Order: sequence, then structure tokens, then C-alpha cells
Amino acid sequence: MNSAIVRALLVRGMLAGLGAALPALVFAYLVGEGPVDAAIAFESANSHEHGGEELVSRTVQSTAGLATGVLVFGVAIGGIAALAFCFALGRVGRFSARATAALTALAAFLLVYLVPMLKYPANPPAVGNPDTIGKRTTLFFLMIALTVLLGIAAVLLGRRLAPRWGNWYASVAAGAAFVAAVTVAAVILPSGENTPHGFPANDLWEFRLASIGMQAVLWAGFGLLFGHLAERVLEPRTATVSRVPTPVA
Repeated sequence: MNSAIVRALLVRGMLAGLGAALPALVFAYLVGEGPVDAAIAFESANSHEHGGEELVSRTVQSTAGLATGVLVFGVAIGGIAALAFCFALGRVGRFSARATAALTALAAFLLVYLVPMLKYPANPPAVGNPDTIGKRTTLFFLMIALTVLLGIAAVLLGRRLAPRWGNWYASVAAGAAFVAAVTVAAVILPSGENTPHGFPANDLWEFRLASIGMQAVLWAGFGLLFGHLAERVLEPRTATVSRVPTPVA
């Protein structure tokens, strides 16, 4: 794959990330803002500091701030995922561009978000001790790095075992090794739980579900959009022919 194609896929990945961020933004606003408001209300009711001036209003945070964060995040992860797609294409199996894009999006959702979140679940912005933000952020990104590296190692292990064991048994063995390694890493790493005593469990659960849902919408949208755009770059003739109706004799 030459540099011109990689550049074209990178641009399309960023565009796909932007497009996928739009429904994720709507989901985050409709589903996620309620638990955030509940967390802010809990913090205000239990805070001993009063009279502080609000630098950015809650209205701006929940609209322009949320939109900026989600859209910029979508563009950034779209570009990174496009580069991962370029590396994975042809190396994980004889999949089409669309299938490889879908697998890349699924792997990113699992390795970059869902599995690390099982160890360090998301908390509303207003919840937790601000003095431990740096430590919790470091631990979360460390878990992401470990999960991604272990995921790559599992793929390599599966490819090595496939000629002797067959694709099915090699995939099962690689998946089991990944689960075991991730479990060991999760046990060894320190806990990052920092939810204050008395915080409503229902609000916390709703926020975490909203966080998972937003990421699922984002990555599903990216897989669909980028798969279409990548196919037009890598398989233009196939994509064109598939849309031309077969003449009836």
C-alpha cells in the first residue's frame, strides 16, 4: 500500500470519524446528560465550598462543550483507526475492505474501551476526588496499552497456531490466552474506584451504560462509514459494478 493510498484512507477515516460522532453526540446528549446533571447535583449538595464562580455555564458544557469534545474525539480516533486498518488489511485474513473496517472498529471498541472499562469503569465528571485524577487517568491509559498489546499478541498467536491447529481451534486458543492475560493484568493493577460514599447507584449505573452506548454508536457508525469509503478507494471497480443493475434480457 503506497503513501498516496494511506493518505487517502487517513483522510476518509477522519471524515468517517466525524460522521460517526454526530449520532454519538445525539446519544450522549439525550442519554448521558441526565446522569451528569444528577452527579453535579450530588456534588453541590455535599460540597463544603460555596460561592465559587462558575467559569463555564452548565448550558455551554452540555451543548457547545459536549459537541466540541465528541466531534474532535471522533476525528482523532477516526484517523488512528484508519491507520490501524491500513496495517490490518491483508494481515488478519482474506477479508474485503468493508469486512476489515468492521473488524477494526469492533477490535477498537473492545480493546480501547470496553475491556479497560471493566477494570476502570467510567464515572460522571463531577464524581471522585480531584486529587486522584492524574493517578486514575494514568492507570486507565496503562490498561488500554496493555489490552491493545495483548490483543495484538493474541492475533499473532492465532496466526502461528492456525497452520497446525486449524483456524477455529487456533482462534479459540488465542482468545482464551487473551482473556487469561487480561485477567491477570486486571488483578495486578491497583483499583481505581473513587466513587464517593452515598452516591446513588442508579445514577452511576445509568452513566456507565450511557458511556458504553455512546462508544458503541460511535464505533458502529465508523465501521459502516469507513468501510464504504475504504471500498471506494481500494476496490473502485467492484464498488461501481455492484451498483450497476444487471440488464434484463
